[in-house]
Amino acid sequence: MAKTDKTRKAQALVSNILDNLRPNGKSHSVSKSKSSSSHVMATTSLVGKVAVVTGSSRSIGAAIAKALGAEGANVVVNYVSDAGAAEEVASAIKSSGKGDAIAVRANAATIEGGRSLIDAAVQKWGHLDILVLNAGIMGSKVLADVDEAFFDSHIQTNVKAPLFTVKYALPHLSTRTLFLMSCKPAGGRIIFFSSSLTAASTVLPNALSYVASKGAIEQISRVLAKDLGGRGITVNTISPGPVDTPLFRTGKPNQVIDFISKQNPNNRLGLPEDIAPMVAFVASPAAQWLNGQNLRINGVSAFFSGTGAILMEFRRASLSNSLFPLNVL
Repeated sequence: MAKTDKTRKAQALVSNILDNLRPNGKSHSVSKSKSSSSHVMATTSLVGKVAVVTGSSRSIGAAIAKALGAEGANVVVNYVSDAGAAEEVASAIKSSGKGDAIAVRANAATIEGGRSLIDAAVQKWGHLDILVLNAGIMGSKVLADVDEAFFDSHIQTNVKAPLFTVKYALPHLSTRTLFLMSCKPAGGRIIFFSSSLTAASTVLPNALSYVASKGAIEQISRVLAKDLGGRGITVNTISPGPVDTPLFRTGKPNQVIDFISKQNPNNRLGLPEDIAPMVAFVASPAAQWLNGQNLRINGVSAFFSGTGAILMEFRRASLSNSLFPLNVL
């Protein structure tokens, strides 16, 4: 009996502690389904969050910056040469009346450029919550034509620069504690970009350097998810399939574009607007239990469960070394 009394006292003490942790000390008496639903709806908002999106003056990066801004985030819009395009993205975010934005020139392919973007965010808004590492290059050479400079450019831009940008962001990333049942959002968000090509059963030989670099970033993401998860920081990877951007179309004749489009049950390429909402969700407090994942957003394109037909189509088009020209995304 004495043991039962001690147990009851302990339970009462725990209950009292939890009540004090809850907002206003009030007990949550609402039904589980209602409480869970309202919590998810409330925590998809990014109001007050600060985000850096590398390579965000156009295409996928621009769509991501706008999507984050539409949810209320303050965004650093990064560009290398096209200041006008970056200012347009920043203007669109500010005109939405929800988030704020600044356009910052920096070469995200360099360690110094990544650090300057982090500094710009902290100087403007005082902290950092979200880091989206979108910038990258995609060159096209088979092994016989690959030299050290070509391979190193992929490692530098797609692996080394993003990794060290994360390193310099860590002291500033939000690492708020999530108290049990307190409904407080936790931590920062790091989002890497890879490609669905890393899981393709039909991989083009001239994508060697690109796929090697993206495979590396996927493993870095997994390791960092374990390393930083205890600090309330999640690390995930977005791996799009073919997305209809000017850079994707460069060097490809219409017959190849049409062929790739038809490998998708929707008979189209992906769009930047297909990718951006997923990034916004992963960046939100609602995704606090999503960590260490690689999200392949490709519309179940057959390109990634292929039979070799696409490679044959590329060969017919004589695109062995011109399919994916070197470009900054």
